Formats: sequence, structure tokens, C-alpha cells
Amino acid sequence: MRKRAVAVLMTGIMTLGLAATCLTGCGSGGDGVEKVRLMVWSPTADQSKDNGEWLQTCCEAFADEHPEWDIDFVYGIMDEASASSQVGQDPDASADVFLYSNDGIAWLTDSKAAAKFGGKYREEIEETNSPEILKSLMLGDDLYGVPYTTNTWYMFYDKSVFSEEDVKNLDTMLEKGVVSFPFTNSWYLPAFYVGNGCTLFGDGTDEAAGVDFSGEKAVEVTDYLIDLESNPNFRIDQDGSGIAGMRDGSINAMFTGSWDANAIKEILGDNMGVTSLPSFTLNGEEVQMKAYAGSKAVGVNSHSKYMEQAVALAVYLGSADCQRLHYELQNVIPCNTELLADPQISADELVIAQNDTFNYTSILQPFVTQMNNCWTPVENLGKGIRNGSVTHDNAQEQTEAMNDAMNSDGIS
Repeated sequence: MRKRAVAVLMTGIMTLGLAATCLTGCGSGGDGVEKVRLMVWSPTADQSKDNGEWLQTCCEAFADEHPEWDIDFVYGIMDEASASSQVGQDPDASADVFLYSNDGIAWLTDSKAAAKFGGKYREEIEETNSPEILKSLMLGDDLYGVPYTTNTWYMFYDKSVFSEEDVKNLDTMLEKGVVSFPFTNSWYLPAFYVGNGCTLFGDGTDEAAGVDFSGEKAVEVTDYLIDLESNPNFRIDQDGSGIAGMRDGSINAMFTGSWDANAIKEILGDNMGVTSLPSFTLNGEEVQMKAYAGSKAVGVNSHSKYMEQAVALAVYLGSADCQRLHYELQNVIPCNTELLADPQISADELVIAQNDTFNYTSILQPFVTQMNNCWTPVENLGKGIRNGSVTHDNAQEQTEAMNDAMNSDGIS
């Protein structure tokens, strides 16, 4: 049975809705094979010919395994960060199956737009993933996705400048070379505060607990960051300046994730080092930086007309075979426990760095609704330090203002 694929280039949900009305609906063919139409969303890279068309390849392989279904695949472009809000806003005009970042779970569950995984499918997911990554996709006892990679950041460095011992401590590195950090990016900057005992919503799931970026533990970090920003060997990474500096040799280390690994490898070659987060020295004590960490997963729209097929496809896209192909084509680091036991994969420095960060030098990024109020205050503090409006003289006042804004119902 021939399986047809229909490509949809999305310019918005309205375009998607119009496209949906023009495609074949459900029904059965004369030979008793069920006709199915599945719309699948993923980022551009997953569908690009230059990257090996990961999504199309996996979907066609899935169709070949299910001759009982005559599947029309409809491919739409949607990045993982936006998918959950789009599905949550209008599930009837959205994809049946979509790739999304786990911090969007609240969008999906508040609108009851995400299907829960149960039965044999949940058993399969649980058997091939760690409890830590499963926790990133659960609310209460309900599981809302099939994880296919961990999502966090760590450090890349030039081995000709820094030794393996040097990269254990940020301040040691700054004595030997130039380090770049996304200082005004609120996904990165909290790593210093969390490392020194600041907390967000208890274990990350208790919205009533609020945020504690207050008191001496937080002010100490703000004072440290003021000094860090003024260090002659420190650079603020923004708008691609970190990669550009690595390329021209003016920067020797930067913080990012697997998405930049190929570009950095091209620049540094055999001198590319990658490791989990370093510590920093605060008042003479070693403090471990801790990144936000989460996962990326395959979700299913609870409004899908083809629920059986959509759930089966989602589980397949998160399978070991599809994760292996994702890794080979795009450096997407697998999380499937069977793959992580593969000697070739487990020896990859990138895999080691990402998993060490996820397991040891990170916290689970909160996905409670109140977390939406935490991004801008941290960004503003970073910008204030950069432009000189946050100083040692007003560090306590500015830090408390950040904490108050993070605990507010929203800021202007």
C-alpha cells in the first residue's frame, strides 16, 4: 500500500486550518485498509533535505510497519518552543502529533489539549527512560509525552588553552583565557543563583512555594556577577558573538548546547572540549553552577481524530531507532536507556557532557504557570549589570526587586 506524504509550509495557524479542510478525511479503502490522515509538526531541521529528512524518513518507516493503515502524512513546520502554545490555543486546527519542549506542558494541560499516555505505550516509555526524564513530562501521575532528548546547556572550550583541571572552575579559567557567557539570557543566568541555594517553586512543581531569590545568598551572587562582567577576560555572548569569537580566536570557551556542537567542532577540530558546568568561587568557597534542564518530547493532540494511530506514531518517533537516526543526522543527544548503553554513543564527549549536566549539575526547569513571570526580571538584572545601573552599592535593592517581580502576578 503506497503511503502519501503532503508537505505543508506553515505561515500560521490560519494557513494550517485552511490546509486541513483541503485534505482527504477518514474512511476505508475498498480493500478494507483504513485511510488515515496524520498531521505532524516538527522544527525545520527535522524535515530539511540537508539534514537527511529525519521526520519524513521515520514516518515512512512507521507506515511500512503498519500496512493496515493507508496514511497520508501532512508535515508542518513548528519549533518545539512554540508547539505547545499553538496546540493549546487551537487544538482543532493543530497537528495530531507534535514535537515540543517540556516547559510547555502547562499550556497543553490547562487547555486539555494533550493526550495522556497509558497502558502498553506507557509501559514501553517507562522501560526505556530514566525516572528523572519521565518526571519532566509528568503532572501528578499523568505522562504527557514520549521523550527523545534531554534539553540543557553546558560548556565548550579550546583544549589548547584550558586543561581538564582548569575547566572545573570558572575563575581559574578566567586567569588563563577568555570566556563568553549569555549573561542577559534568563535561561542561563539563574545557574549562579540556583548554585548558591536559591530556589524556584520548591522542587519546581509547587507553585504555592514561590521563588526564593532573596536574602544574602542571592545578593552574594549579584555582587559576584558584577565583578564577573567587569573581568577583562569575560565576554557577554549575545547575537552569535560567542561563536564568532571562537572562530576568530578572541574567545576560548562558551556556554551553549548540542545545537552549536557542529559549528564549534568545525572551528576547533580536535581541540574541541566539552564538559558539564564548572563551579565558581564565591567568598572563597566552591559553588557549583546549576543549569535549567528539561526534555523535548513527542506529544499527541487530545483532539486527534486518529488517536490510535497518533499515539502509536508518537511512541515510534521516540523509539531507539528514531533517536539513533536523530543523533546520527543532527547530533540530537538520545535519552533512550538502551542507546545510552551503546559503547559508541556512551563514549561521545557530547553525550557525556549533556547527560552529566542533566543528572548532576542542573535542576528540573519548573513548568508551573507562575514560571512565566520569572524570565523578564532575571533578564533585566543581567542587562542592568551590563549597562552599569546595577552596582555593588545597590546590589541588595536590585536583587530584592528581581525577587519581588519573579513572585508577582506579572510585570509591566
